[in-house]
Amino acid sequence: MAEETMEKTKKVDGNLLAARAFAKMGVETMYGVVGIPVTSFASSCVKVGVRFIAFHNEQSAGYAASASGYLTGKPGVLLTVSGPGCVHGLAGLSNAQINTWPMILVSGSSVQADIGKGDFQELDQLEIVKPFAKYAGKAHNIKEIPKVVAQAVTVSVSGRPGGTYVDLPADVLHEEVTEDEAVELLADLKPYVPAWAQEGPRKEFAAGDSEISEAASLLRNAKRPLIVFGKGAAFSRAEGALKNLVESTGIPFLATPMAKGILPDAHPLSASAARSLAIGEADVALVVGARLNWLLHFGEAPRWSKDVKFILVDVSKEEIEFRKPTLGLVGDADVVIKQLNKEIKDQPFALGEKHEWVQKIKSKAQSNVQRMAGSLNKVVVPFNFLTPMKIIRDAILSVGSPAPILVSEGANTMDVGRSVLEQTEPRTRLDAGTWGTMGVGLGYCIAAAVTNPEKLVVAVEGDSGFGFSGLEVETLVRYKLPVVVIIFNNGGVYGGDRRPAEDIVGPHKDDPAPTSFVPGARYDLVMEAFGGKGYLVENPEELQSALKESFAARKPAVINVTIDPYAGSESGRMGHRN
Repeated sequence: MAEETMEKTKKVDGNLLAARAFAKMGVETMYGVVGIPVTSFASSCVKVGVRFIAFHNEQSAGYAASASGYLTGKPGVLLTVSGPGCVHGLAGLSNAQINTWPMILVSGSSVQADIGKGDFQELDQLEIVKPFAKYAGKAHNIKEIPKVVAQAVTVSVSGRPGGTYVDLPADVLHEEVTEDEAVELLADLKPYVPAWAQEGPRKEFAAGDSEISEAASLLRNAKRPLIVFGKGAAFSRAEGALKNLVESTGIPFLATPMAKGILPDAHPLSASAARSLAIGEADVALVVGARLNWLLHFGEAPRWSKDVKFILVDVSKEEIEFRKPTLGLVGDADVVIKQLNKEIKDQPFALGEKHEWVQKIKSKAQSNVQRMAGSLNKVVVPFNFLTPMKIIRDAILSVGSPAPILVSEGANTMDVGRSVLEQTEPRTRLDAGTWGTMGVGLGYCIAAAVTNPEKLVVAVEGDSGFGFSGLEVETLVRYKLPVVVIIFNNGGVYGGDRRPAEDIVGPHKDDPAPTSFVPGARYDLVMEAFGGKGYLVENPEELQSALKESFAARKPAVINVTIDPYAGSESGRMGHRN
């Protein structure tokens, strides 16, 4: 009896209460950088079963949290200190918000009684996060912590997913309640379950029956229909429903970059290799979980036909109202496509392999693939971008299933990789995304490895992209993550110094070019300095050997691939390239 009384009256501080609140809401992993005033909070999270992945830089940790939200369907959580830590965290929060991924930024903040006096790292953090958050809440006392945490989780995943913010003042983290009070405060909190994992009918995520019927009619009567899907479809786990729709109707499909793998790139109805033709001549386009933004040329002529009829499937009513399509279907991609499949099943139709539209796309795709194959089959040393990319493609495909998760960033490296590297399974490609964010590489790698421990993670990135987060290779080694980082080292952004003579003038003409780095930088030795494996490769045999060995080992590695500094060019907007 005495022990029971002691248990009920023991004190729980704000650090432990906040940790328990996140755990009760279903948070399993947290990424971040500790310091005043949140170190004890991070330790409390570990005590209650939340894994804490400690980074060197809040920006990289934030990118990890954002990718975690995409890969798991649950909000990824980033922890930072106050002031500059919160500011650094905005990189990940804004990335999540733009990509519409669920994420929570949690920051410590100044002692409330000292605000306005110039306290240590004082900043109005609630105000600064507002442009990048759907919700921003501050726990003004310990009893408000569970409510704020629950609201942040709920809002981040409601409707269109996005970023939220939790502010934990230093004084609140040190306040205390009894165990009985803590239990009562946490009583109503329940783990969040992603929509795709919920059991039973999901009517709240469904579109109206009349809209589904109209969508089926538009597709049935189209002469040149096209299905386009984006990473929103991948987020909702719509791959099964989309496979059914594509293969039952015979309609060609096009995936946006991060949606590659929802259906395999090598699928016979893939229009990726005939992208310009497909979007230029489609008369009805069913767009699932993708926005008509710059990646899809805004859905406007001349890239699209001026007469194309768009059917948009989006979880956001506001997005559909903004785009003004011919038909909008508000709902979860997986649920809506299953509704559409059921409607079509009652009145089936299929284009067939010999349909004029299907044949036209296949013919163009085959022609483009053959032309690319001719370039890929030329072995060029010193390396251009295509020769090593083909070797990497073949090595990744040889792994089989589960397919490795590919992380891609850089200018030429990402653009070329998007055309050459093949995705065979959904949610296996992470790249610069909607915002074209550089610096996401190592953060994405770490999130991918933590959330999918059974999979190999392979990063293919330029030396510029790697430089944003390169020191996180130590994090890979510390947590023993199966990540192989392949760096296309061409000595700079787009390459080395390629200025014409007339530009090398003025008082600072002897400085390095704005685009150039130290030639021949040994990024592989940086990895070895922390105990990982480094490879320097300059020819096909060395690259093949490094890939075979590192993929088999499944341990942290950097493969430093020497590229001709004149092989690349200034990269265009990837959504406007074929």
